[in-house]
Amino acid sequence: MISVIIPMYNAEKTIMNALRSVEAQTVGIQEFEIIIVNDGSTDRSEDLVKDYIKTHPEINIQLINQANGGVSKARNTGLKASKGEYIALLDSDDEWLPEKTERQMKFLKNSLFHVDFITALRNGEKIWFPYKKDKNNLAEMSLKKLLLRVDGQTSTALFQRKVLENTGFFDENQKYSEDANYWMRVSKNNNMYILAEELAFTGGGKRSYGVSGLSADLPEMEKGIQKNLLEMYRTKRISYFEYILFFLFSKMKYLIRIFKNKL
Repeated sequence: MISVIIPMYNAEKTIMNALRSVEAQTVGIQEFEIIIVNDGSTDRSEDLVKDYIKTHPEINIQLINQANGGVSKARNTGLKASKGEYIALLDSDDEWLPEKTERQMKFLKNSLFHVDFITALRNGEKIWFPYKKDKNNLAEMSLKKLLLRVDGQTSTALFQRKVLENTGFFDENQKYSEDANYWMRVSKNNNMYILAEELAFTGGGKRSYGVSGLSADLPEMEKGIQKNLLEMYRTKRISYFEYILFFLFSKMKYLIRIFKNKL
C-alpha cells in the first residue's frame, strides 16, 4: 500500500484537483490510502473533502483536523498516521500526472536499482548540473549535490517506509526550505534519485521561488537555506572548508534571485 500524505490549508480552489489526480493514477486507486491533514483551514476545504469522501466510498481516505501548525507539522501528523509500505507526498495545490506512481514504483520495487527514495520532474523541468541522468533516466541525488542545487520537488517524492524509520520526521520549527532539510537528512542513509520524467504539475505552473506562498519571501527562504547548511556542518556531514564554500555559493545565488525577481 502507498500512503499519500496531503497537508491542507485553505485549499478550496485546488484540493479537488489534487485528489482527482490520485484517483486517476494508472496503478489503481485500491493501491492507496490517502491521509489529508486539515491544518486549521478557515475556508471550505474541509467541507469539500468530506463531500468527496461521501461520494467516493471505494477510496481509502482519512481526514485529520488539527489547529494550524504549519506544513511540516501537518506532514508529520500524516506520516505518523500512515500504514503503507511506501509513502508519497502531495501538496494540496499540486497534481500528479496519471502515470506518476506507476513509473516511480517500477524502480522502488525492483531490487536491482537499489532505490529508496525517488522524485521526478515537474512544470517543464530538465536535469541540470550537478545532476546527470544515467541509461535508466535516473539522476543520483547526494548531500553535496543538494547543497549546490535542491531538486526533487516535494509533491514528486515517493519513498520506502525505511526512509521514515531511519530519518525521522520534518523539522516542525522550520518554516522555510524545510523540504530541502529533510532531503539532506534522508541522503545520509538512503539511495536517492530523480527520475528524469515530468510527472507532476505544481503550484499552477509557477516557478519555484519568488512568486507566491512561502517561497515568495526570498530573505526568509535564504535563512532556511543557511540553517540547513549550518546543520550539515554541525552534524559533521560537511567540513568547515566546505561549509564556507557552500555559504558563499548560496549567498551568490540569493543575490541573483533578488535581482531576477526585480526584473
